[in-house]
Amino acid sequence: MESPLSDLEGIPDLSFRANLRQRVQNNLDSHPQINGEDQSLRKASVGIIIVESQEGKAGFILTRRSKGLRNHSYQYALPGGRIDLGETREETVLREVREEIGISVSSNEILGCLDEYETRSGFSITPVVLWVEDLTTMVPEPNEVDEILIIDLEELFRNDSPRWVDIDESEKQVLQLPIKNRLIHAPTAALLYQFKEVGIAGNLLRTDHVEEPIWAWK
Repeated sequence: MESPLSDLEGIPDLSFRANLRQRVQNNLDSHPQINGEDQSLRKASVGIIIVESQEGKAGFILTRRSKGLRNHSYQYALPGGRIDLGETREETVLREVREEIGISVSSNEILGCLDEYETRSGFSITPVVLWVEDLTTMVPEPNEVDEILIIDLEELFRNDSPRWVDIDESEKQVLQLPIKNRLIHAPTAALLYQFKEVGIAGNLLRTDHVEEPIWAWK
């Protein structure tokens, strides 16, 4: 995979420019993607959407789920949802992004996919990476999304990230990603962690060793 172009502080160049888009796409093309093995799990896909944040920096979209949702209400998440019958995972992401946050994304804005992540709550989630330049129609669908956040990609490279926590209920460690003044947990944290390592840094990283907090198991 392509080595990251680094600045003097050792952080990759995260400007919202064509060279970052090409680097991410090259790294995803080179990644030996794996699918989940448990066929009883419900298939879902989510979008890791790279956008311009501020002052020419690249960021990604993070949402906070509506308080009124039955499952995982008010948790931080990436836009996405269950794959409907006859849909591909890419088609699901394009539909869900439009429904949840109002952005119409075309297939040529898809850069690639990462590994499926099997959750304790019964889903096998594929992250689909998108590069989106037009956010003029972005608006939260209030029945699904309470808040839309644009987070600088630099947050994924913080010195205090990632954090690993032992729990009695599992041999695996729970992953936490400090983002702004929040802690993001798996499954969302697992997908973002792999995106950082594979998509941006060009490293080989799997996520089957990543545990979720107990409150996310249901």
